[in-house]
Amino acid sequence: MPWMEMPGAAALEDDEIVGAELAGRKVAVCRSQGKLFAFDNVCTHQFALLSDGFVEDGAVECPLHQGKFDCATGKALCAPVTQAIAVYPVRAEGGRVMVDLG
Repeated sequence: MPWMEMPGAAALEDDEIVGAELAGRKVAVCRSQGKLFAFDNVCTHQFALLSDGFVEDGAVECPLHQGKFDCATGKALCAPVTQAIAVYPVRAEGGRVMVDLG
């Protein structure tokens, strides 16, 4: 699958997140500590959009039960989440943010 543009991601400031549907998948992109990260936008604990949550110190917090995931690896960091989220390669190019859903 080719790289796809993530709408609204180019304007992200630090600790901001945006979600969209790309190729039928719910994807989120955030900027944290100056870096871009892309991952599944649905919490693995219960259905909640991570893009409605908070980003801080390289982690995204689910808005429903405050479980946290590492933005770089997708690893579940605290209860109640135990299952990781998928992460995707992301890059900035020509004023756009591109995600590879592979």
